[in-house]
Amino acid sequence: MDLLLVEDDERVRRFVIRGLEAEGYSVSFAEDGREALDRARSENYDVLILDVMLPNMDGRELCRRLRTGQCETPILMLTALDHTECKVEALRGGADDYLTKPFDFEELLARIEALARRRRGFSAEPAAVIEIGNMRIERDSLRVLLDGRAVDLTAKEYQLLDLLVSSPGKVFSRARILNKIWGYDSDPLTNVVDVYVRRLRAKMGWCAESGWIRTIRSYGYRLDPVTPERLN
Repeated sequence: MDLLLVEDDERVRRFVIRGLEAEGYSVSFAEDGREALDRARSENYDVLILDVMLPNMDGRELCRRLRTGQCETPILMLTALDHTECKVEALRGGADDYLTKPFDFEELLARIEALARRRRGFSAEPAAVIEIGNMRIERDSLRVLLDGRAVDLTAKEYQLLDLLVSSPGKVFSRARILNKIWGYDSDPLTNVVDVYVRRLRAKMGWCAESGWIRTIRSYGYRLDPVTPERLN
């Protein structure tokens, strides 16, 4: 997914770009409104992330010009201005969403994903049943079947599995898994993610060599779909 970040604060810009690229996004950036206007008009992006306070042209004016020019790319306003009037003005000016600084990075990711789904016409409701190889997840009943046999998982084990299968092949950092499943206040130094991955592998009969949950050294995990034959 290609994103354009328009942010003149180098510290914030580097932090956001580093985090988004770690999640697999391709991120371009502009430091002022005029540069961003040229980039957005000449290149295709999946989501635009605009700061409000920008040199040359502020984010709200940039947003209005893009919409006037028939730009339909989803726009997320990212700003320190938290007054209701500012949010209303941005939304009425064509922004699709508004996130106030300081923000939690997990929330930024969730809002970007939601805007991208909306643009592509994806349903906000996840699939009720997911089948990958010899595994079947029935989300309505929270049942997991492997070769037709029910696997007894705890609530956290199920949440971890459900997160990984939501984007097969995507790498999830340990920090993101902690935020998503254990909450924002979890200690980033804890090994709880590794412990639960080991438990999940043991219950599902997976291992790092032949199984589905791959360890990305010093970073996190991803789920690689494989055929039932490869698991035997």
